[in-house]
Amino acid sequence: MATKDTYIYGLGRRKAATARVRLYKGKGNITINDKPALEYLSGNKSMLAEITDPLALTEKQNEYDVSIRVAGGGLAGQVDAIKLALSKALTTEMADLRPVLKKAGFLKRDPREKERKKYGLRSARKKEQFSKR
Repeated sequence: MATKDTYIYGLGRRKAATARVRLYKGKGNITINDKPALEYLSGNKSMLAEITDPLALTEKQNEYDVSIRVAGGGLAGQVDAIKLALSKALTTEMADLRPVLKKAGFLKRDPREKERKKYGLRSARKKEQFSKR
């Protein structure tokens, strides 16, 4: 398994957010961008619970210390990216967890992203108002 020098890696993306997760053997500490997870999430316990869902489902909360680097997007997109990255990291080391995580929907990337603005339009699809006269 993983020692202090080695780690398990996972990458997750959602909208404009990218999360890189490293799992180390430990006691269950979670840090996001070198801050405690609850402090980074502004005290939002429901988002913290959503991040730890893959660990809770596989009963690995107290086995790994989680180090997360996340950039881009908003807080909700970052949480989804972290959840996907954590699930991917768990499946790379323990392939027998894959069916459990897949059934729960944690290995599915949400592909919805903001559509780019097209030239001649106000936004991606919004046109100028038609004037007959």
